[in-house]
Amino acid sequence: MHQTPTPLAWGIIGCGKVTELKSGPAFNKVAGSRLVAVMRRNAALAQSYAERHGVPRWYVDADALINDPEVNAVYIATPPDSHHFYALKVAAAGKICCVEKPMAPSHRECLEMTAVFEAAGLPLFVSYYRRSLPRFAHVKQWLDGGDIGAVRHVHWSFARTPNATDLAHTPNWRTDPAFAPGGYFEDLASHGLDLMLHLLGDITAAHGIRTNQQALYAAADAVTGVWQFASGATGSGYWNFGAAQALDEVLIHGSTGEIRFSVFGEQPVQLRNAAGTQSREIAHPENIQFFHIENMQKHMDGLRTHPSMGHTAQRATWLMEQISRPPA
Repeated sequence: MHQTPTPLAWGIIGCGKVTELKSGPAFNKVAGSRLVAVMRRNAALAQSYAERHGVPRWYVDADALINDPEVNAVYIATPPDSHHFYALKVAAAGKICCVEKPMAPSHRECLEMTAVFEAAGLPLFVSYYRRSLPRFAHVKQWLDGGDIGAVRHVHWSFARTPNATDLAHTPNWRTDPAFAPGGYFEDLASHGLDLMLHLLGDITAAHGIRTNQQALYAAADAVTGVWQFASGATGSGYWNFGAAQALDEVLIHGSTGEIRFSVFGEQPVQLRNAAGTQSREIAHPENIQFFHIENMQKHMDGLRTHPSMGHTAQRATWLMEQISRPPA
């Protein structure tokens, strides 16, 4: 396994909202890891972030951060359209990289990113941090232990109401196909679809339909998909971003029972089989990416293989393309 001097000295490109609590503080909480530099194009916001989080240096230029001699690992937390661009720069600088999800807007870009880092002998991590969360480790334990027998089908229902930004037609990169071709589906469903791959194995075929029911923005706001796992189990999903009320529920049907949980919520994970019903409350950490970041440090220390790497994350992008995008 690739080794690097510890501690990992991280730099963040794009220190926006996602890094304020979910990830940024955890880089200094994980043993053997520290956050030494951040970059944002707005100098005042970059300086403010650095001062509030005790980060020694801030930049307005990504190249300056990437080439900072103290930085040996770079976290790319920008919109998806720039992930490929910055990741190749990080690889050229010979540094470790973690890219926010989704890995890139196209499967082609994902394949190139993975190949470049493999050729350089460097790890490429992707922030599908649910693979590292204890609640989903518990679900995987039930599945791998045969507590519901052979998996027959999984269905994920996800819906939410339009938010104020949508209703006001305010520009939002998450609904602009120039930045995120799949819209909210790409931003949010990517988490759960990657989790399906982690829990139940590779998916060999997938199809879907997409439409825009609200006409509030350019991207699709309603998607329905079906797929089949290599195991023979089937899957389906429904995602709607203009519904009357919120919904987030995954139901895994097995030959002898079922498992129920939420992808984004903290409701108890539930197992039902002939032995009865089990319910486990497993809270998220304060910084939800903590275990993901801890696992990157453990990977570099040779203690374990990180569960979310380029070669796994690219499958989620492939799956989203099959479900939500028209043929080229």
